[in-house]
Formats: sequence, C-alpha cells, structure tokens
Amino acid sequence: MTRVWTPGAPDADVSAVAATERLVVALDFDGTASPLVPDPMAARALPEVAAQVARLAALPNTVVAYVSGRSLHDLREITEHEDDSLIVLAGSHGAQYWFPGDGEADTAGDPTDDGAREELWAAARPIIERYEGAEFEPKTFGMGVHTRRADRDVEKQVFAEIDALVAERFPHWRRRAGHRVLEFSSRTEGKDAAMATLRERLGATGIVFAGDDVTDEDAMRVLGDGDLGVRVGPGESAAAIRVENPQQMALLLEALADERAALQE
Repeated sequence: MTRVWTPGAPDADVSAVAATERLVVALDFDGTASPLVPDPMAARALPEVAAQVARLAALPNTVVAYVSGRSLHDLREITEHEDDSLIVLAGSHGAQYWFPGDGEADTAGDPTDDGAREELWAAARPIIERYEGAEFEPKTFGMGVHTRRADRDVEKQVFAEIDALVAERFPHWRRRAGHRVLEFSSRTEGKDAAMATLRERLGATGIVFAGDDVTDEDAMRVLGDGDLGVRVGPGESAAAIRVENPQQMALLLEALADERAALQE
C-alpha cells in the first residue's frame, strides 16, 4: 500500500535507498519534475527540482535520468538539455536514449513501417483540428492528442474518433492514455523496459523512480528490493510512497541528496 511521505520527517525507505552503492534517480517529467501546463512544449522543471537534480547528478556513483513518453527531441527541449549534460534521457517510453559522453544510443526494436507514421498523422490531424482545445503532437514512433485546453466533452469525442481511426488502420499499435492525453506508438516499449535498460547500462544497485501517471505504473511494478517508487499526486499506485505535487517532489529529492551526500563525506 502506498503511504504518504512526510516532508522533514526521517524516512527509512529514503535512507535505505540513499545508502545504495550505485544510485539511479529516474524521474518522469510532466507532472513530476514540472507542473502540468496547457502548452506541452512550455513545460519546464521547477527551479527547486532542477537544483536538486543537478546536486544529485554531481554526487559520486549517482546518476539522474528523465524518463518520459516525449520523443527524445522534445524531451531535450523541455528539460533544457545540453550536449555536456550529466543527465540521462529516456524518451518515447524507453524506445530512445541519450547518455552522457555517448549521446544518442541505438535501440533495438522494430522500426515503424515506411510511411505509416505520416499516414496516421495525415488522417488524424483533420479530426483533431475540428475540436477546440485539442492539440496534435507528432512523435518519433507515432502521435499524441493533448486535451489540456479542452473541456471534458470535447476530450471524450476527439479521443473516440482517434481511437476508431487507429483501431481501423493501425490496430497493432500500442495505445496509452494519461492525464489529458491519448497516444499511439508503433513501438511497444514501456517504462518497465526503461528501468531494465537503465539498471543494466548504469550498473544500478538501487533505483528511485517517480511519476504521476498511468504509464509510470509500468516502471513502478518492476521495481524490486533496494529500489523506491514515488507516486506524485493521487491515483492507485504500486509505489511505496506518495508526494502531493512537484513541489513536494523537490523536497524529497533534497532529503535524498542530503542523506546521500552525508554518507559520502
């Protein structure tokens, strides 16, 4: 059962993962490092989150990663990610990666059929444009429909039309629904695959993963002994602890950094 984390209070789970030999701190971005905003490309990490991410990334044997459904190109933009960054990126739910010192990494998996993505875009855009507040998001392996600016009736209608379109023409593509977003991908990777890749590639002995949405539960469910899952906001979760919002996430990251830094002195 997920319990509520109390800022400022000692926490045995945080202390335990802070003491692991090789720590990976993996964060979803939207709703976790950044508040949810009407314009998806306007999202930016809270300054207090960014400060603790930088602090953790500078500690020995500690790696920070952003793990997002965003395409890698868009994830680099919203995280303000530079070529000399210490932060690992996992985009497209774990189908794309960027590693410090190496840059973009090749990933296994079937490529999208030639022209299929563009065919979907061409069919979906006219549907989405008919609905006020609905926005089309091109993705490397598919597309998304954002409805943060739309009312719930519009959301229901546009999602139903897009669902029908994809079911008819691309029935094998993976469907994901999240906070005011519906997306489809020709790739089947989820954030569970991202956890496995980061654990192996980075030699993690412990992972902290934090997320706020349904797609983040793929990662929560594969965390094991020595790891820590953090749910941001409401909703059922396999995470061990819960924080209220990105502001509290910053406080938890600060507590984690404080404990890890103290152990390494």
